[in-house]
Amino acid sequence: MDDEGEPLSGGDRAAGFDVAWLREGVEVRRPLRNVVEVAFEEVMPVREFSSYQGQLHFPGLYWAATMLRHVGFESWLERDHAISMDFDPCVAGFSSQPFWLFWTSAEGGRLSHAPDYFVRRADGSAVVVDCRPEGRRKPRDLAKFAGTQAACEAVGWDYRLVGEIDRVRVANLRWLAGFRHPRFGGDGLTEAVEAAFAVPGPLVGQAAQVGDPIRVLPVVFHLLWCGRLGTDLSRPLGDHSLVCQVEG
Repeated sequence: MDDEGEPLSGGDRAAGFDVAWLREGVEVRRPLRNVVEVAFEEVMPVREFSSYQGQLHFPGLYWAATMLRHVGFESWLERDHAISMDFDPCVAGFSSQPFWLFWTSAEGGRLSHAPDYFVRRADGSAVVVDCRPEGRRKPRDLAKFAGTQAACEAVGWDYRLVGEIDRVRVANLRWLAGFRHPRFGGDGLTEAVEAAFAVPGPLVGQAAQVGDPIRVLPVVFHLLWCGRLGTDLSRPLGDHSLVCQVEG
């Protein structure tokens, strides 16, 4: 048991790793094996998302429909992955810069790393995510990613090092994310729109059967975002995209 009476888990492989995160604005630091039950998908970032004139990356806040709150990002790549996680029905929640991980390298050097995201899946499992384009993964960064992966494996978390998302898919997700807010599904048209696409048909043509496309299309895009309608996101989304109702 730890000093707060929490059970230990993760075995010896977790030894040597410490985790620090914020609890009500105060930093808490514990051995990795003692923090498996912490809801890191709900914690505040351990780093600020600063901006300054001339910086080469683009930080900001993304409003996640999954949790109905903002999540920070430090680059457009991180933002795109936040959109992708928000779109994923298997994701129950996620946070950015959730904790600092500390450990000692095989050469005796002290290392630390704050992963980009902690994701809680709907089945309760967890995945830690780092975002870095393949061409920008320097040896020192790779050593930190490898250490983070080892830490995650020690406590039963998955680890993913991700790069650029397919350009067509991410363009489609960016567009649909513009309709992610629940207000786009509250125009009294939801059932009529779903019924219209019970037989697969072209996006705009089928929407026009329900009513004025200017009013109907935002509902269609919202239902595509929510997964209640489906289409092939590997192809550019357009007027003639084949859309269908998704069962269940």
